[in-house]
Amino acid sequence: MVSKEVTVVNPTGLHLRPAGYLSQTALRFKSDITIEYKEKTIVAKSVLNVMAAGIKCGTKVKVICDGLDEDEALRAVCEAIKSGLGETDQ
Repeated sequence: MVSKEVTVVNPTGLHLRPAGYLSQTALRFKSDITIEYKEKTIVAKSVLNVMAAGIKCGTKVKVICDGLDEDEALRAVCEAIKSGLGETDQ
């Protein structure tokens, strides 16, 4: 199991489009991928779970990956979040 804390940078937070982008990224991997936000554990492969969490811009979240491809999954999901989930040029 590996984990990393990352800050959500896209201006509108995790509404439908960025939540979908995040889930699509997570679905590429076999590992279990979750996001810890406040006291919630969110299944990253579920668009509805990600969207329902209400994560806003500037929020720090912890990405946790557990499985055969956990290192690659962690790298990809964190990079997706850092790059703005398809909504910014960062």
